[in-house]
Amino acid sequence: MAASATAARPLAGASVPLPLYARRQPARVSLLPRAPPAAQRLSLGRPAQLPAGARGRPVRCLAALSPEMRATLDKVVGSHKVVLFMKGTKDFPQCGFSHTVVQILRSLDVPFETLDVLANEALRQGLKDYSSWPTFPQLYIDGEFFGGCDITVEAYKSGELQETLEKAMCS
Repeated sequence: MAASATAARPLAGASVPLPLYARRQPARVSLLPRAPPAAQRLSLGRPAQLPAGARGRPVRCLAALSPEMRATLDKVVGSHKVVLFMKGTKDFPQCGFSHTVVQILRSLDVPFETLDVLANEALRQGLKDYSSWPTFPQLYIDGEFFGGCDITVEAYKSGELQETLEKAMCS
């Protein structure tokens, strides 16, 4: 009987997990963070006050396009009739949207250059400011931003893309 009594009893110091229904449930968390108490007290009638440590500190905007990056992008876009800034390369696209635009340009038998925005974070961020377009791919024709995947597909279906490319190749 001693053997059966020790088998039914857990070892001393060992923890036995609680069943799921007996475990304490975590508190629900709101998807949006709550504003800090200072921000909750702001009213529209008076100007907001910065914390004492924040006043007088220079603030640098990381998204600003540097003059060097702008000059580089101007040179790249201006030196080719058709440039596609995309995720991956024309031979190995890393995104379905980039692949779609590459296939459209290939079907039109248009010579085009590609630049991989995944290879250079500064280029990727700079292009977003340069074109005021937040997504990739970005197609440039004759030095002008044409559009992303959706715009390119619609222009291809309507014939506008073919006309624009013909004008660019003849100029």
